[in-house]
Amino acid sequence: MEPGDLIEIFGGVYHHWAVFIGGNEVIHLIPSRGDLLEVLAFLGSSDATVRRQRIWEVVGSNRFQVNNLLDDKYQPLDPSTIVSNAVKMVGQERPYNVATHNSEHFVTELRYGKPESRQVQTAAVIGGVAAAGMAVAVVGAALFSAFRKNKDKE
Repeated sequence: MEPGDLIEIFGGVYHHWAVFIGGNEVIHLIPSRGDLLEVLAFLGSSDATVRRQRIWEVVGSNRFQVNNLLDDKYQPLDPSTIVSNAVKMVGQERPYNVATHNSEHFVTELRYGKPESRQVQTAAVIGGVAAAGMAVAVVGAALFSAFRKNKDKE
């Protein structure tokens, strides 16, 4: 791991993100209530705190990997700039929303200057496909019902 690298932490359905700053430390955005599951279940907005912690305190027993996911799309900022900007934010309260201001948005803004979340984009695509599938099922059921009514009349 190099300073400025993005760390993806696999925590089940939702992946948490942090930026590595060196010395086995990361900076990450965590909901202030301290209960990420509560925020995820609510899917609403809350406050979050920027924290500096040892990587093992954040990762716990979860798997993790370096994932500079947008390097193919954007030029990363200089590592010293990424680390400096992250350190300046430690202790700040920031808005937190799973869809618009989550830990992935936070770290991609630090590394690339652009807050993006592929996790949210993927969820939106899956949600769109599921909605389209439901719409097809509803239309299909309505057509089948109409067909049966016409058959019953004959």
